[in-house]
Amino acid sequence: MALLGKLVKAGVDLTGKLQSGEDNPKESQENQLKALVSQAKNTAFGKYYGFEQILKSPDLIAAFRKEVPIFNYEKMHQQWWSRQERLEDITWPGRPDFFALSSGTTGKSSKRIPITNEFMASMRSVGTSLINSLHEFDFPETLYESEVLMLSSSAKLDKNEKGFEEGEISGINVSNFPNWYEMFYRPGKEIAAISDWDERVEAIAEQAPQWNIGAIAGIPSWVLLMLKRIIAKYQLTDIHEIWPNFRVFASGGVAFETYREDFEAICKTPVTILDTYLASEGFIAYTSTPGSMAMKLALSHGYFFEFVPFDERGIYDSGELRIDPLVLGIDEVKVGAEYVLLLSSCAGAWRYCIGDVIRFESLNPPQIIITGRTKFFLNVVGSQLSEEKMDKAILELAEVYKTTINEYMVAAIKNEDGDYIHQWVLVSDVESETISDKLDELLKSTNKNYKVARSKALKDISVKVISKGKYTAFLAQSNKKGGQTKTPKVMKTKKMKSLLDFIARS
Repeated sequence: MALLGKLVKAGVDLTGKLQSGEDNPKESQENQLKALVSQAKNTAFGKYYGFEQILKSPDLIAAFRKEVPIFNYEKMHQQWWSRQERLEDITWPGRPDFFALSSGTTGKSSKRIPITNEFMASMRSVGTSLINSLHEFDFPETLYESEVLMLSSSAKLDKNEKGFEEGEISGINVSNFPNWYEMFYRPGKEIAAISDWDERVEAIAEQAPQWNIGAIAGIPSWVLLMLKRIIAKYQLTDIHEIWPNFRVFASGGVAFETYREDFEAICKTPVTILDTYLASEGFIAYTSTPGSMAMKLALSHGYFFEFVPFDERGIYDSGELRIDPLVLGIDEVKVGAEYVLLLSSCAGAWRYCIGDVIRFESLNPPQIIITGRTKFFLNVVGSQLSEEKMDKAILELAEVYKTTINEYMVAAIKNEDGDYIHQWVLVSDVESETISDKLDELLKSTNKNYKVARSKALKDISVKVISKGKYTAFLAQSNKKGGQTKTPKVMKTKKMKSLLDFIARS
């Protein structure tokens, strides 16, 4: 294994150096759009929107924007994707091999995203680019001799009534790993196929001493629970007692910062955190620069990106896209500005609004961070609280009370007098009668619009604190434990009342 580690590291270093020169982002994206439109020109979607003529236009991108409208999931599914189980060549040549069920952080039920062979290849291609970027980090050879633990959703896929396999995107990826991945992939397909989250974690903990884990990938909340289970099972002081070569954690799905302190508490050796933007709609970006959580956009991997300004030019106060928003290309965006992301892909998504809000941290290369979801923008009475601003206040609150607060939920609800208040639920062990006042104070200092709202229509703030155990029990009742599961930070009134009722009963 020592020789293998040297060879792998040398290969990564060489490939990284060969790929170090950046392509022209605008040219790269034009090439991606041309390839996508060319491949889909004979589909029903391509014929309906005149892809053949778009390809003949002297300005491909302008013609594409003029002819093809912006789609959200409901519109895309109802008009096009719902037909792909019965008919071929709807939005992409052939029929999808799988359907990815989204984690359902927005909307009433899971979305079903088509997954094509080309799409699977694009995700592997981005993953390879991430691996090739590791030469920038100067990791020891022992990392390349170790194994990778991917805490995915269940790799046991379900067959729907029409015979198509479906599951969460991480489970689909794992179920399609080639057999040679078994050399370094843990926990292996057999354990990954265990449907029950607690049983899967127990099986992982049982096998943990036999593995040499150097890197872990997954959603922070569930990875943290898994690591704590292993530590408790073997009465360890930290995870490096059992996995001394653990050096990299590839985070994704949610913002990492509210989990950082808890991760550091169970690690003896510093662990490099890489952020990844891996959604059901694609492997969109990944951290490639040491000392930064910004992520490099995957500009040459089967995706075409567009950007809608997250302000009055692009959205309404509710966070919904305007009917005719301003749309910008990769060559028109600015550092520090926030945008709603639109995606066209080799899975047959076209000008598709994922619902994520991103901010550019650099343009050469284009690197982004996710600042929240359009649906996680709390603005019922003009408070204009983004997920990023809420995270900042929660981190400061945890520091004040010398504790950690990993998860939180909030909703704008009406009190008994019919006035709007913000109802918060924090997952923590803090006990304080002043926590509502302190959170209110921190939010006012973070956002002037919130401060104005609190002096007018937003009459109060209420905070309930629940344990991690009670929180996971709440998720369990709706079968949302483990894997890629995420809970919306900004809840609808009905969902918040369901949570409050659960707290009152338990």
